[in-house]
Amino acid sequence: MAKKVAVVLAGCGVFDGSEIHEASAVLVHLSRAGAQAEIYAPNVAQMHVVDHVKGQPTQEQRNVLVESARIARGNVKDLATLDVKGLDALIIPGGFGVAKNLSTWATQGKDCSISKEVEVVLRAFHAARKPIGLCCISPVLAAKLFPGCEVTVGHDTECEQWPYAKTAEAMKELGCRHVNSKVTEAHVDARNRLVSTSAFMCNAPVHHVHDGVGKMVQEVLRLA
Repeated sequence: MAKKVAVVLAGCGVFDGSEIHEASAVLVHLSRAGAQAEIYAPNVAQMHVVDHVKGQPTQEQRNVLVESARIARGNVKDLATLDVKGLDALIIPGGFGVAKNLSTWATQGKDCSISKEVEVVLRAFHAARKPIGLCCISPVLAAKLFPGCEVTVGHDTECEQWPYAKTAEAMKELGCRHVNSKVTEAHVDARNRLVSTSAFMCNAPVHHVHDGVGKMVQEVLRLA
């Protein structure tokens, strides 16, 4: 039987929702592997809406579930209805929506809180020993909830190629072990059954990001 994988989105668009290329890569690689994706998103208001041309917030208001439906082609479910029993794995693509709509990392860093629904889902998969795949910024969710876990957001030294490397330092302060990796690689924490890849934490060609997401999906399905 095809493995069923929950994909949790945080809206639509890198600056205020899920990173669209990452979300698409996850769905493509799951499809290629013969797995079935079930897409979920929380039915909540976005923290704010960003004009992606200007890179600035607007006065507009949008809903995370409604916006996620754009990526899901309408086939998206309320995260509150997710039942871990019928699923084999969980994947959360990145994008600022993870740090704004699924948590408060964008404003509070390591002192953030995580959305209750998101926390319940992550803890349920972790307790059931079902694998969790994380892209880009989403490993911060695991760092916050599972002290001592191993994840990667790429590199821990900031430079032009790795502009968000300070994230790794904040995760270490939470008791997480950060593992430096290339954008085309994925890191597996076998003990916690976490698989992470840096994706657009790196200034890299989109096909390299796509390949790294593919490695993450491959390892998640291997563990499922």
